[in-house]
Amino acid sequence: MSPKHDETTRFRRDFERLTPEQRLRFQVAVAHFVEDLRAGGSLRPGLRVREIQGSPGIYELTWDRRHDGRATFEYRTPARGDEAHVVWRRVGGHAIYREP
Repeated sequence: MSPKHDETTRFRRDFERLTPEQRLRFQVAVAHFVEDLRAGGSLRPGLRVREIQGSPGIYELTWDRRHDGRATFEYRTPARGDEAHVVWRRVGGHAIYREP
């Protein structure tokens, strides 16, 4: 998914609950996210990436506005090189914000 990434167990469970169409939409959004990270510039506005209020260091990515597709993640210090290291925490709908 991303240049360097990890996934929480909870993320993997959430991902399994997505429909095949939702998984595809999420994977397309992640591909755009990765492309923007590699380019080193700003993230495209359509991804709607922002820090979650009240959860410092945890960010949200909106990947499907029509169907409430969201994911939460955090950045980690890269183990090597200068590529971003992302930890995917949750994926699903708005309910994931209860425990991002």
